[in-house]
Amino acid sequence: MKEKADLILITHAHYDHCNKDDVKKVMKSAETEIICPGGCFNEGDFKNFRVIKPGFTDEFRGIGIGTVPAYNYREERRNFHPKENGWIGWIVDVNGYRIYHAGDTDFIDEMKGLGNIGASLLPIGGHYVMTVDEAIEAAKVINAQKAVPMHYKALLGKEGSERAEEKFRKNLKNAAVMKEIQEPMYSFGH
Repeated sequence: MKEKADLILITHAHYDHCNKDDVKKVMKSAETEIICPGGCFNEGDFKNFRVIKPGFTDEFRGIGIGTVPAYNYREERRNFHPKENGWIGWIVDVNGYRIYHAGDTDFIDEMKGLGNIGASLLPIGGHYVMTVDEAIEAAKVINAQKAVPMHYKALLGKEGSERAEEKFRKNLKNAAVMKEIQEPMYSFGH
């Protein structure tokens, strides 16, 4: 049996990050807490959801959660994830181990102020989010114990994703590339 979620954290309103049917598949119950920025769901879609902005902090069953901005500033990508949408990246703190999920973003100034990050999950692909080189630069500045590329296998195709992984690993001593997940995301880690 696969575990289901008591808490769902969403970065932004794009369908590949915020899909009502997918959320329903991973919810443990109607009491599952869903936390997301504006534009993700309508009132009445879920019983227990909160709309938040960058700078939000809270605790859920002893796990610290907080948000930081996530956006594109580069001209060629600015329309995909505009700063004014208030979309977010998440920092999840489990017993002092802080995981930074950047959301869909460019290498932004706010990343320079992150400290004490155990693992940084950074989107790459170049069209909608950072290029591999930009993600490598971001990873070096964030200086997490582990730097994990994400959100690129579907965008870059098999050959492109293999080259991206190789470049990421070659340029970062702290690189950790995840195995591609074939099952629904909620099975990850169980």
